[in-house]
Amino acid sequence: MKIAKIFLLTGMATLSLACSSTKSQQMQLESTYDNQVVLKNAFKGKFYIGTALNLDQIWGRNDAALAVVKEQFSAIVAENCMKSMYMQPREGEFNFKDSDRFVEFGEKNGMHITGHTLIWHSQAPNWFFVDKNGKQVSREILIERMRKHIHTVVGRYKGRIQGWDVVNEAVLDNGELRKSKFYEIIGEDFIRLAFQFAQEADPNAELYYNDYSTAIPSKRDGIVKLVKNVLDSGGRVDAIGMQEHHGLDNPAISEVEKTIIDFASLGTKVMVTEMDISVLPHARPHMGAEISETYQYKKELNPYVDSLPTAISAALANRYQEFFGLYLKHDDKITRVTLWGVGDGDSWKNGWPIPGRTDYPLLFDRQYKPKAFIKDIVELAKQK
Repeated sequence: MKIAKIFLLTGMATLSLACSSTKSQQMQLESTYDNQVVLKNAFKGKFYIGTALNLDQIWGRNDAALAVVKEQFSAIVAENCMKSMYMQPREGEFNFKDSDRFVEFGEKNGMHITGHTLIWHSQAPNWFFVDKNGKQVSREILIERMRKHIHTVVGRYKGRIQGWDVVNEAVLDNGELRKSKFYEIIGEDFIRLAFQFAQEADPNAELYYNDYSTAIPSKRDGIVKLVKNVLDSGGRVDAIGMQEHHGLDNPAISEVEKTIIDFASLGTKVMVTEMDISVLPHARPHMGAEISETYQYKKELNPYVDSLPTAISAALANRYQEFFGLYLKHDDKITRVTLWGVGDGDSWKNGWPIPGRTDYPLLFDRQYKPKAFIKDIVELAKQK
């Protein structure tokens, strides 16, 4: 009995110690989690904070990136797989494999999902614009092809995707409409029709116009005119997307603020849709995002192959804080801020406009570790 009692007491003590240890570990884990810098928590109630996903992330081939996406972001957009050349590479042959997976990921993780993009002059399949003999199609045929594409794609995700980039990059830096094939064959009316078809396919989805270099005054005015024309014709544009592909010294924050105010004056929401900040030299004053613009590689244009100098890292930190300070100032107008990629290694800026460079334009590094200044951005959100 004494031996049994000793064993019983010893066992209870061991169990007590084990429970105490487990409880201590749990409290430590909770404490660690509470102290983490979590973007989606910081911006909750202000605006969605999002990121673009590539195919490796969509298909679960990058665990480190996915861990960041799930922990840090409340919104997602597909970087490439929902563009028309991938969605309908041949007439009538729709490829939903990647986009289905993307939407399922967003739904599983309770995220705001954006469809990108329905009508864009770039990355559109050639067959859109020609007949079987290679001759340019009529206005009526292109309108019908556009209608079918939008109805099929938007209709498939009706009630599942919260908003769509309906028309992408239709305005030039000088404010004039881009003379794309859509414009050449249909005329300016292609913009109004695209929004009409999207609304028909899913009346409850938000509809967006999306463009880059929106801080250029002439381009900003052109976008305001475009959206106003759609609204005046009875169409719907729920938000205007500012892509925000920037450099360390351009554009001026004051011009970005003017853009936010001018866009919101139309009664539309404002979104930051594709944000990154390049630290590398560029060949033109405005950073932009014209993907047809490419330059030859030169060593002097790729100065930070191994790491960033302290001064450049500090400049990047300051620049991001300036922009997020501006977005928080206007969080009554801005509903989403999306980074164009998860980690630096994912960014398209490594290959554009000069292939083969090493850039550092995002909030997480190549190992998907948060950059030091993220905590400062979170502090800004807490102070708002």
